[in-house]
Amino acid sequence: MQTAHLIFNPVAGQGNAEQELVLIQELLSKKFDFETHLTTPEIGADDLAKQAVQQGVDALFVSGGDGTVSTAATAVIRTGIPLGVIARGTANAFANALGIPTGIEAACEVILKQQTKTVDVAFCNRLPMVLLAGIGFEAETVQLASREAKNRFGILAYILAGLRKLQTLEQFEAEVETDDRVISFTASALTIANAAPATSVLAQGPAGLVIDDGLLDLTIVAPANRTSAIAATYHLLQSALSGNPADRDDVGYVRSKRFKVTTHPPQKVVVDGEMVGTTPIEVECVPAGLTVFMQDPEAEIPTEKLEGLPDLVIEPRDSGS
Repeated sequence: MQTAHLIFNPVAGQGNAEQELVLIQELLSKKFDFETHLTTPEIGADDLAKQAVQQGVDALFVSGGDGTVSTAATAVIRTGIPLGVIARGTANAFANALGIPTGIEAACEVILKQQTKTVDVAFCNRLPMVLLAGIGFEAETVQLASREAKNRFGILAYILAGLRKLQTLEQFEAEVETDDRVISFTASALTIANAAPATSVLAQGPAGLVIDDGLLDLTIVAPANRTSAIAATYHLLQSALSGNPADRDDVGYVRSKRFKVTTHPPQKVVVDGEMVGTTPIEVECVPAGLTVFMQDPEAEIPTEKLEGLPDLVIEPRDSGS
C-alpha cells in the first residue's frame, strides 16, 4: 500500500471540520497508508509538506482553502510526488482551475483512481505560484475581504469587497517586459495567470487558460471609469463562460514564458490568494513542475490582443538587459 501524508486545515471552510476529516480518512484509507497532520497558527502547511517530502512519501494530500493548498503544493514542485487536493475553502480556485471536484467524496474518488497529470507552475519574485498573481484592483479586493466575511458569505465576500473597491477605482502606469518586448500602458488591474477558474474573472482575457503549455497569460484591464469597469468585468465573465477571448478596447492579453512588471505608483500584489507585497514583480513559468491527481481537462489555446489599450507603447526588448 502506498504511503502518504494528509495535511488538513481545521479552520478552512464553513462545514464541520471534525466530520469532514473523518470522512476523508475513511475514504482515502481504502488505498493509502497515511498520516494526518493538522495545520496550526505555529505550524503551517509549508512546514508539514516539507516534512512529508523529507520522509519520502508516495503522495501528498491537502485539504483546506487555496492558501493551504498552494502553500503545500510548493513543497512537491519538481519532486514528482503527486498532490491530491480536497478543497474546503471559500473560492476553491485551485481545484476549479484544474477541474478537480470540490465535494469531499468526489475529490477523494479522483485521488483513489490514481490518475495524475503534470502541470506548469511559476515563481513570482522567487515565491512559488500555482494559480495567479493579481496586481492592483484584485489585490486590493482580496485584502478588503476579511476572514469573518469569507466565513459568513463565502465567495460573495470577494464580490462585496470588489464593489466597495470600485468606489475608489484608480489607474496606474505600467511597464511589462516579456521575452521579446517592452509594453507600456495605463491600467487598473493586471493578472498574470498560470491557471485560473472562471470565477477569477480578471484573468480571463484570453479565456480557456492552458495549464501545461509552458506559458503564462497576462490580462490587462484598463477601464476609464467605474461604469466601464463593471462592463469590462461582466465581459470577462462572459469570456470565461463561453471560452471566447475578450474583445473590448479596455481589455488586453498577451502570453509569455516570463513577465517583469513595474508600476507607478507601486501596486499591491496578491499571489494565490495571499498578499505578498508590492510591485515590481518578476514571474517566470516552470513547465511541468507539479504532478496532481486529476482528470485531464480540455482547454483552448489563447491568442493575444493589445490594440485599444490607453497610452499603449510597444517596443523591442533590449537583448542585452
